[in-house]
Amino acid sequence: MTYGLATTFAAANLHIDIKAAPVFHIGSFPVTNSMLMGIAGYALVIILFFAVRRALIKGKKGYLTSLVAWVFEMLYGTVRQVIQNDAIAKKVAPLSITLFFVIIVNYWLGILPGVGTITVDSHGTPLLRGLVADLNVTFALAIISMVMAQVYAARVHGFFGNLGRYFRNPFKDPAGAFEGILELIAEFSRLLALSLRLFGNVFAGEVLLVAVAYVAAYFASIAMLPFMLFELFIGTVQAYVFFMLTTVFISLGTAHHDHGDSAGTTPPWGVNDLIDALLKLDPTDTTPSSSDHSPADTQLAAGG
Repeated sequence: MTYGLATTFAAANLHIDIKAAPVFHIGSFPVTNSMLMGIAGYALVIILFFAVRRALIKGKKGYLTSLVAWVFEMLYGTVRQVIQNDAIAKKVAPLSITLFFVIIVNYWLGILPGVGTITVDSHGTPLLRGLVADLNVTFALAIISMVMAQVYAARVHGFFGNLGRYFRNPFKDPAGAFEGILELIAEFSRLLALSLRLFGNVFAGEVLLVAVAYVAAYFASIAMLPFMLFELFIGTVQAYVFFMLTTVFISLGTAHHDHGDSAGTTPPWGVNDLIDALLKLDPTDTTPSSSDHSPADTQLAAGG
C-alpha cells in the first residue's frame, strides 16, 4: 500500500497497482507483498490479545490494556444489542470482534512509513503492501462472514430449516418462493458489498495520499500528515462497519421466521425492526439483554 511518508518524495509516478505483486515464490506458490504485511498484522493481533489477557489475569491494567478492554467491551455490548439473545450473541461475538481487530490493525499498518516505498526489483515492486489493500483478502473476509452467517443460521433453524428460507414450494407458496429467490440473491449481494466496500475505501485512500504527495511535492511530508491521520480515522470506521454488518447479517439469519405455517410463533424480524434496533444502540451498555430462549437457542448454547 502506497501509504509511507517516503512515497511523498517519489510520487511523480501516480500508477497504483490494484492487485498485490509477488515478491518471491515457494515452489510454484507466489508470496505477495500483501501476504508479508498480513503475516505481521495477524501476528500483532495474536500477540495483542494474549498480552491483554495476561495483563488482565495479573491485574496489571496499563493504558493499552485498558483501551483494548474498553473497545472489546463496547463491541461485545453492541453484539448483544443487535443479536438480542445472549446464547447466540456469545457465539457470534468472537468472530465479529476478531474481524474488527484484524481489519483495523492491518489498515493502520498500511499507513506506516516504508510500506509501499521499499522496492525489491528494477520494476519498482513494493516489498510490503497493506493486507486489506488486496481484493483477494477483502473477499476472503467477506466469505468468512457470510459462510459463518449460514452456519449460525443452520444451528438455530436446523440445516433444512435454514434452506427453507431460500427454497419453498412454488405451488403451495408462490409469493414465499419468490421471496426466497430474492433472499438468495441478497446473500450474494451482501458478499459483494462487504468485500468491495472495504477494498474501495482502502484503494481510495491510496489514491488520495499519492495525489496529495504529487501536488505538495517537496512539502509533502508536512501536507500529508493530516491526511494520514484522516486515514487512521477511516480505518477505524471501516473496521467498525465491517464488524457491524457481519453482526447484522448473522442476526438476520438467526432471527425467528414465520412463513404462515403456524399461528402464534415469533414473527420475522424485518428490516424496519433492524433499523429501529440499530438506532437505539448504546455501545457503552454491556448489560445482558433480555431475550426469550427458544429450544433452538438453547441447543445452540449447549452445542459449544
